[in-house]
Amino acid sequence: MRTHWLLAVFLLAGLVLRVLATVAYRPAIIYTDSVQYLTNMGKLSPDQLNPIGYDFVLGPLVAIGGLTFVVIVQHLAGLLLGVAIYALARRLTVYRWLAAFAAAPILLDAYQVQIEQNIMAETTFDVILVAILWLLLGKGVPGWRRAAVVGVLVGAAFTVRAIGLVLLIAVVLYLIVVGKQRVRRTAAAVAGFGVVFAAYAGYYHAETGRWGFTGAENQVLYGRTATVANCDKLPLDEGTRLFCPKEPLGQRLGVDSYAHNHYGDPNWPGPLPPGTTKRQLATEFAHLVIKHQPLDVTWAALKDFAKGFAPTRTTSPDDVPLDRWQFQLTYPNLKDPNTTEAAVKWGGSEPHVSHAPAVILRAYQLHGGYTSGTLLALCVLIALAAVARAKELRSATLFPVAAGVILLLGSAAFEFSWRYQLPGLVFFPLAGAIGLRALLGKDQARPAMADFPDAVDSEAVKAFTHKDFAPVVVVIAAYNEAGGIGQVLTDMPRTCAGLQVDVLVVVDGATDNTAEIAREHGAYVCVAQSNRGQGAALRLGYHLAAQGGARYVVTTDADGQYDNDELETLLEPILLDRADFVTGSRRLGAEDADSRLRWVGVRVFAVLASILTRKKLTDTSFGFRAMRAELATAVTLREPQYQSSELLLGALALGARVVELPMTMRRRGDGSSKKGPGVVYGANYGRVMTTTWLREYVLRRGRKPSWRTPAGRKARTSR
Repeated sequence: MRTHWLLAVFLLAGLVLRVLATVAYRPAIIYTDSVQYLTNMGKLSPDQLNPIGYDFVLGPLVAIGGLTFVVIVQHLAGLLLGVAIYALARRLTVYRWLAAFAAAPILLDAYQVQIEQNIMAETTFDVILVAILWLLLGKGVPGWRRAAVVGVLVGAAFTVRAIGLVLLIAVVLYLIVVGKQRVRRTAAAVAGFGVVFAAYAGYYHAETGRWGFTGAENQVLYGRTATVANCDKLPLDEGTRLFCPKEPLGQRLGVDSYAHNHYGDPNWPGPLPPGTTKRQLATEFAHLVIKHQPLDVTWAALKDFAKGFAPTRTTSPDDVPLDRWQFQLTYPNLKDPNTTEAAVKWGGSEPHVSHAPAVILRAYQLHGGYTSGTLLALCVLIALAAVARAKELRSATLFPVAAGVILLLGSAAFEFSWRYQLPGLVFFPLAGAIGLRALLGKDQARPAMADFPDAVDSEAVKAFTHKDFAPVVVVIAAYNEAGGIGQVLTDMPRTCAGLQVDVLVVVDGATDNTAEIAREHGAYVCVAQSNRGQGAALRLGYHLAAQGGARYVVTTDADGQYDNDELETLLEPILLDRADFVTGSRRLGAEDADSRLRWVGVRVFAVLASILTRKKLTDTSFGFRAMRAELATAVTLREPQYQSSELLLGALALGARVVELPMTMRRRGDGSSKKGPGVVYGANYGRVMTTTWLREYVLRRGRKPSWRTPAGRKARTSR
């Protein structure tokens, strides 16, 4: 789990939330729809408000362990969904930290946890969504057989929540765009869906004597159109006019009121013309509104769609009340006697709330324990940018963002509810993560290093014959630096403050003649046979220098970015016993910056490091540094690449006296940076900084440091 530690943290937090929910609301949260699902488990009547797909899952679970067992299974499914999203993102080469954040919403969003505690179909629906994602994206371009299975799963999603029907649009779009044999794959997916749809519609007809797939389609459509209907301009007859809302335009109620409160009232709208039914007339009314006011209906749906991207969870007066999907301090929906009856019959006890865990859950939910709609919108924009501009992973980004937008837009076309926004937690963070990876390129991070010496270190040390060094050793890590290292070595002082200076070049698995050029210029050369990264090469150099008797270790780069004439200035605070570790700072000195992003990054990470260490720092990645040799080998170093912040924070954690001095940083003298894309480098650099702080400041708090200042004085930090 060390490699996937961030996911493990999110999983643990998600597990705690779900345990609290299971304890807080017993035997489960029973909503109005929950009673309908439970009472329909045996009858499987297809003309109810909801499709019957969830009943096929619910029935066996209730039979095994009652309602509490149902929610436990749903909570476990929620955790596994997070793991599945993370695993899919990693399979698509998304960076580990970014994959973990893609999984975080489904694991940590309080509204997701709350719906899992409900006897509702959403968790089953999410499982099907993630299965579709894996089948389409997890194993390369799908063939026709896999496409057919995807079609069957879309059909299954439709039987669980009718809105799952629109997922077929996203699936067809993806199959048309990606790979070859488009027609065959697309036809297989449509056929797979058609088999399920036809079977369900046939069952509906056999049970009810009419064609359809749910008892709610006409009333929800009526609710949507009733909110915008301009009845004075519609060609209504005696029957359809009964369905025109009494409230004037501008004062209309919400979709939920018309679809459920009005339509659900058996006495509404009063006597109907002979030979007509409520269902027939409501459908005719809705079709008239759509035909004569298409823009009004579309605009109403788009406004509801946009609500899902609000920064906070708020509710409009005409929306489904938000508190239905919030943890309450008293058991919800107890005014309905069916709630208690269902809890006793299928849960074995009356519904009740444990106050303490309910308070914790409610506080968490109301104070930021949810995924901001603004963040989801950002994920959508990143995904769309990747689809438009990226060279790779475009199709992998396309499907989740298209599926999420189509699904939520389809839901908003009928009614807005925060419950219907939850599938966005499956699609949008994943789409954003894949899109960001597509835009930034592959992660250049490498696994953490083992303790010194590892196998490569041991081989390099064995081959290195020089045993004694001067008091000052300049360590340079070099990988394919033949074009620039010669000038750096030529400009290197041979003495400093009266002390002899040796140069040790650690060649990190280079494939050019860097080693030969370094030897020609008088440097000692240690060759590591494998390219492991600058951090690994420098760590090897620190230990060689210390073992060879060096008292002070200096680091610089092989590309000529630093001014070697500043060496004496760099060493002076250590020689005067005012410091144990000295680092230059381009912010205090001068910088010929060639990247605006790097300019910003230097300042951002300086602030982060200052906050974490409670010491003012201005530059955490300056490569021209000096330190006592015993300090260099005492710091725990695990990072093969992003090592500069690890060394700095590690030295501070050991109590070393750290000083920053104004120094000069020039542009590279030769070659190009090997740090990878700027944002990716920054993300990994921040990861290393925070994990180093966690390891050195939090997990090792209270332990005796392995290094002391030379005089054994209490360590202090300047600047």
